[in-house]
Amino acid sequence: MLKAAWTEAEIEQVVQDYFAMRSLFLQGRPFVKARYYKETAKRIGRSVASIEHKYMNISATLERLSLPWVTGYAPLRNFQHALLKAVETRVAQEWDGPIIPEQANWRAADAPALAIEAPPPLNTVLTSTHQELERIARRFDPALRDERNRTLGRAGEQCVLESERARLAAHGRADLAKKVLWVAQEQGDGAGYDILSFEPTGEERFLEVKTTVGHQRTPFYLSNNERNFAREAPDRFRIFRLYGWGTEPRAFLIKPPLESSLILSPTAYRASFG
Repeated sequence: MLKAAWTEAEIEQVVQDYFAMRSLFLQGRPFVKARYYKETAKRIGRSVASIEHKYMNISATLERLSLPWVTGYAPLRNFQHALLKAVETRVAQEWDGPIIPEQANWRAADAPALAIEAPPPLNTVLTSTHQELERIARRFDPALRDERNRTLGRAGEQCVLESERARLAAHGRADLAKKVLWVAQEQGDGAGYDILSFEPTGEERFLEVKTTVGHQRTPFYLSNNERNFAREAPDRFRIFRLYGWGTEPRAFLIKPPLESSLILSPTAYRASFG
């Protein structure tokens, strides 16, 4: 006998449980997943497997929105309308508030240099054909979210500052490590980059830091000033992309020409009266 379709009340219970786990996960606090899905199975009369399936659907929705999901529930792309609406309501509640909690897994003092990965290849996107999901993704534009989150931006820049100092010190260049400068903090945002650093041989590195709580393919905004500076100093300019900030920061570098690694799309016009 086929089980009846999921009700809105059942879906709301599953979404509530998932976001409760996610809150603990993002704070670095321990929790037992089995406690959530077993209690929910009893409460709503659904199988453990079906509840975990829904958890994975929620992860897939958060992946499309470039938000952290609970490790262990890999995204499963099967989007039920009622589930999307329930997740949208939850995301809306945190959209205007602090998207990420205080970091428990990174500290400026004695921080090691970040390991640098290869950037993701082009033409592998997460867009779907599900119209409702794409509407929600447009509403919660992850690039705009990260751009507006000044606390996130400053935290990412500080992380890169300390990482660059640690990298140079590890290469025996404590003298250069002392010269690494947080340009955006000390001189403002007009330079076209955030961090002045160095190669171990002494050449300057101009680093524009872009930080996200999302995954490595999360889009970001690039100003005309930053793009122009990349063209002026292609050998020394790098976009330092930090991702996964809500859980554990990871990083890759993008070097000019930027068009070889990024799809650059104009997003706004400057309006004037003459």
